[in-house]
Amino acid sequence: MKVFVTREIPKPGLDLLRKEFEVEINPYDRILTKKEIIQGLKDKDGLLCLLTDKIDREIIYSEPKLKMIANYAVGYDNIDINAATERGIPVSNTPDVLTDTTAEMAWALLFAVARRIVEGDSFTRSGKFKGWSPMLMLGQDISHKTLGIIGVGRIGTAFALKSKGFNMNILYTSNKNNRILEQEMEAKKVKLEELLKRSDFISIHVPLTTSTYHLIGKRELRMMKKNAILINTARGPVIDEKALIKALKEKWIFGAGLDVYEHEPSISNELKKLDNVVLQPHSASASYETRKKMAIIAAENMIAGLKGEIPPNCINKEVFKKSKKSHKNNKKFQKFFC
Repeated sequence: MKVFVTREIPKPGLDLLRKEFEVEINPYDRILTKKEIIQGLKDKDGLLCLLTDKIDREIIYSEPKLKMIANYAVGYDNIDINAATERGIPVSNTPDVLTDTTAEMAWALLFAVARRIVEGDSFTRSGKFKGWSPMLMLGQDISHKTLGIIGVGRIGTAFALKSKGFNMNILYTSNKNNRILEQEMEAKKVKLEELLKRSDFISIHVPLTTSTYHLIGKRELRMMKKNAILINTARGPVIDEKALIKALKEKWIFGAGLDVYEHEPSISNELKKLDNVVLQPHSASASYETRKKMAIIAAENMIAGLKGEIPPNCINKEVFKKSKKSHKNNKKFQKFFC
């Protein structure tokens, strides 16, 4: 069988794939166009893609041999899951492994914004530092403040648990109660409006869906405290970026820390010019250990899928049930999927 990898991933993952399949890798260190992905996918059984690859219906239906899609990311809003499911193609992701790493980045951004680390570094390097001053680079304390978390899945929960040493008051929004946070942190589940009004720091940890698109807009930003800091390591379009720029310019809030952007990889020049925002290049999972583990997990998902097994991190397991029901009398099918 043959697998197409849309961009080079860490060697341990590629080594696993090469033991089982013929592997073709995008030779360019850049995001491929749709046309290039379709060309690379020609005559391939598996597609290992990145979150930067928009795998739409046209791509999914372009290669009749395609049997498995492994996403090198935890989020999968870049893939048309419905189209893949229609074709009976399993889709997998790489959850859990980047939970702590992403939570750590959210904390790094929170500290950087609250204590004006990037701004202070630039100030010092430019020769403007002339000695200690009582009013120089005043920022925000973190201990004993109220921390609001929008979305408490794996990453949101890990982010909250890491606040233990700061004796913070934890508020969260979620479709259901988080018993871990309530028991260990005395966290309180509240509605979004209350969280926005009461929190000193707000960190976003929700997937991008139709219901979370522009979840934070002008109205929500107006509700936040003047000293509030907004952190986003989830997905860019969860925040209305134009509204955020206005809020930062006009000092509705103290600042923001962003690892993701609404029109990524394009970033507004207005945003880049602001001192009260820290910008990262979508690198929340960018540690040697995590990216290596992601590569291994993506490869293991691919291997399982192409062997007819349910991938360990399969998103649309219904394709197996559907296919087995449709082909229960097909011995060849049963050999492939059972």
